[in-house]
Amino acid sequence: MTDIIVAPATAPGRAALAVVRLSGPGTAALVQALAGALPLPRRASLRRLSHCNAALDQGLVLWMPGPASYTGEDMAELQLHGGPGVVGIVLEAAFALGARLAEPGEFTRRAFANGKLDLTQAEAVADLVEAETAAQARQALDQLGGALSRRYEAWRATLVEILAFLEAAIDFPDEDLPADVAAQAGPAIDGLLAQLDAALNDAMRGRRVREGLRVALIGAPNAGKSSLLNALVGRRASIVAAAPGTTRDVIEQPMVLAGYQVLLADTAGLRESEEEIEAEGVRRARAWAEEADLRVLVVDGSADDHAWVEARLEARPGDLCLINKSDLSEGDDARAADGWAAIVGLDVLRSAVGRSGADPVRAWLEARTIGLMAGSDFPSATRLRHQERLSDARDRLMSASAALQVGAELAAEDVRLAARALERVAGKVAADEVLGLVFSSFCIGK
Repeated sequence: MTDIIVAPATAPGRAALAVVRLSGPGTAALVQALAGALPLPRRASLRRLSHCNAALDQGLVLWMPGPASYTGEDMAELQLHGGPGVVGIVLEAAFALGARLAEPGEFTRRAFANGKLDLTQAEAVADLVEAETAAQARQALDQLGGALSRRYEAWRATLVEILAFLEAAIDFPDEDLPADVAAQAGPAIDGLLAQLDAALNDAMRGRRVREGLRVALIGAPNAGKSSLLNALVGRRASIVAAAPGTTRDVIEQPMVLAGYQVLLADTAGLRESEEEIEAEGVRRARAWAEEADLRVLVVDGSADDHAWVEARLEARPGDLCLINKSDLSEGDDARAADGWAAIVGLDVLRSAVGRSGADPVRAWLEARTIGLMAGSDFPSATRLRHQERLSDARDRLMSASAALQVGAELAAEDVRLAARALERVAGKVAADEVLGLVFSSFCIGK
């Protein structure tokens, strides 16, 4: 990291302002070449920017010498007029003076490498940039503030204490120590196991907040799934037609409910089909429903053909059975679905989506979203990577608990491996491919 990196930190296109960031050794000389002199640290100064006697722009220059900067290196920000032409000629001048274009996430990766952030905080930066709801922003801000890191560090400190008991029993067997010194690690291991179990149980909530709650609309062909999706999102996102089987693929639409991100999916009607395209649509519908957090089973309440029976196989307790077309004469399917839903634990609503809208369904979805997304104040794991490392640490601790019955040596090794798993979450022990995967998802300039 001996070179100077530069990138626009604002989105491309016309705007009132654009920000160009620079970082790395030599940034001071580059800014002096463009602006004539360095401003006072961390004070915006209006300067005329030029290169090779050609004017580039007039804007604000911020000089942030390291290590008291975002990356820990010498940094500068140029606040320019927002025309693409202005940004382009300033970048060209920076390239001519020895800078290169930053790779995606390179500013934050340098901050991580220089100890300004750990890996969970770096991931929170990306999450905050991509946040579309208040809940996503709050979760990312908590993680950026170190809430997740502090919890993992507290667990690691507990593991160090446990290891001290075990190593005392291993290394000093002839000293005047209590006979049960190794056994004293048992309650601490059990207590930490309980906390890790709670964290893993809560991990899905954190991922749901970050990625969005997945809701699948399932049912037989022509039950009203597409009409329901259109009513919920407030526009004709899905084609509605009288012919059964109009929807052949999964139609996904994001929406916000109760301040949380939700991904709503209209799926193909579930029925046996010999037609190749429709059969593939049914397969995709079943796969999406299987992975969804919630399912709304839409039943044509005016029908008597029991077509809904095929779709009910995808429903789970806690889902919703929506008996649709309640403005028409009630058929046998409405009564059968109502009784079945009560037995297996589905909530039941009756509605005429095509006429009265989807307000009852929206209200049910909002209540269920709050129940699934809102939770304890525990800083949730937000990525599958976190969840895997937590699971690894839990498994190692379970092995350590069992090994205590045999001897302290095996238990101590499992405790060391559990601590190593937690260190990997924060990036204290991280392979280059893991770092590459994390930072490649960032935008250029961050």
